[in-house]
Amino acid sequence: MKSLSSLPQGINPSAFSLMLILFTAFLFPVNISAQETSDVDPSLQGVRQDVAAVKLDGKVLFYVRGISSFPAELRAATISKRLRKAASDRSILVDSIKIIEVQDRTMVYAGKEFVMNIYDPDALLESIDRSVLSGIIHQRIVDAIKLFRHDRIPSVLLRKSLFAVGAIVLYSGILLFFFWLFKIINIALEKLIRKRVESVENKSYKLIRSDQLWNIFHNLVKIIRFLIIFFLSAALILYLLDLFPWTKAIRVFITDIFINPLRTFGKGVYNFLPSLAFLIIIFLFTRYILKLVNMLASGVDKGTIVIRNFDAEWAKPTIRIVKIFIIAFSVVVAYPYIPGSGTNAFKGISVFLGLIFSLGSSSFIGNLIAGYSMIYRRAFKKGDLIKAGEHIGFVEEQQILVTRLRSFKDEEIVIPSSVLLNSNILNYSSRAKKSGVILHTKVGIGYETPWRQVDAMLKLAASRTEGLLKEPAPFVLKESLGDFAVNYEINAYCQDISQILVIYNNLHQNILDIFNENDVQIMTPAYMNDPEIPKVVSRDKWDIPLKSG
Repeated sequence: MKSLSSLPQGINPSAFSLMLILFTAFLFPVNISAQETSDVDPSLQGVRQDVAAVKLDGKVLFYVRGISSFPAELRAATISKRLRKAASDRSILVDSIKIIEVQDRTMVYAGKEFVMNIYDPDALLESIDRSVLSGIIHQRIVDAIKLFRHDRIPSVLLRKSLFAVGAIVLYSGILLFFFWLFKIINIALEKLIRKRVESVENKSYKLIRSDQLWNIFHNLVKIIRFLIIFFLSAALILYLLDLFPWTKAIRVFITDIFINPLRTFGKGVYNFLPSLAFLIIIFLFTRYILKLVNMLASGVDKGTIVIRNFDAEWAKPTIRIVKIFIIAFSVVVAYPYIPGSGTNAFKGISVFLGLIFSLGSSSFIGNLIAGYSMIYRRAFKKGDLIKAGEHIGFVEEQQILVTRLRSFKDEEIVIPSSVLLNSNILNYSSRAKKSGVILHTKVGIGYETPWRQVDAMLKLAASRTEGLLKEPAPFVLKESLGDFAVNYEINAYCQDISQILVIYNNLHQNILDIFNENDVQIMTPAYMNDPEIPKVVSRDKWDIPLKSG
């Protein structure tokens, strides 16, 4: 070949070089520039992804990966555009679709039109050799172009149009049939259910209205009818869209948006069935164990089952603790099989709930533990008369968190378990039915009155008081020798502590009467010296009538 310097005069070497390059590119399309054989059309812009689908008429042919600086979606859109252009040009024969192997890629052509490059990363995506992948892609492109052209043949379009008309006619017939069927169902429901609904209204004394129940059944039928019409209409629309090549992409879009999520949901439910079966087994097993534990607790509570050194009143609180441990164990076993248990969102919600529970329930947990501690301490039981701190009353209800007392004034006193745990509890009832509880009251009597006389009068007052026991006998204690009087304390046994206020009232009345009868003065706290007239009430003044007006 002659060098450029030996060219004839008048020919510019630079212009000749440019013409040579263009001529070579025209004759040998394999060696055209990299920009012309790029898989990216600069007019198409997309979102960068790792993998994207190449489609024709909405049908996925194969997937490609992003290469270099070109996103996979942009590359796939470019290839799809070229495939559609080649398929629309009937001058390009199907047999002219070929693949050309070069060193780092496989090039696909439709006639003289470049379609795409196949790279080693594309083959790596499918875990096969590049030459094998090239053959697969070549065959899919050939089949897709054949189908693309076949679907647009006038005779095929005419036949599919007839199918569309037939589908619409069949759809209309099915709708008419269902409208007739639901009319019959409404009449049948009117006959079969209306009377029964009215009988339910009469039996419930008008609490359940027949028209409300009938509306429920009627609306349920309407919902079923709507769902049937909806699914039939959706099936018809998808079928019609899939018939014609221009609307297949719309059908694919609708399927991706609405149908595929339902398919994914159904597939997820199907895959979840083994875990669901395991969860059901755990649930049934746990429920059976809880029933056995309830039966055991009920037997202990009623006394039919006796456990040594275990009080019957401990049965219910103990069974609550056992149930908590059983349920907690079941939840731990079932947790890995719960849908979404391994996701970060589920774990985050669990941590959040745990944090809220730990921060907001410290007093609740303390109260809970205190409640169980009080039960196992056996400090009192339901019906006992107790004094907790400054409160006194009968135990109406003992719960884990609180205890409810009923005072002598018929007031309800609610005491938290944590307060009870830190209080001294005085139980009047625990020994009252066995040996009796001692009721006592004090009087201050001057030194001039013989103590034996005071003892006799106080014992006489106790003997006159109903509710105080004769045996053990009442006794008197000389509690202290004061500056001006001796402080006597009468002690008497009582078993009916529910009448304690009435008994104290009667005892005090009897003490006043007996001391007045014997002209013995009860000293007052503000006593200074002996008055001229003794501070007693004579018998003739005991029943002085009240002044009216």
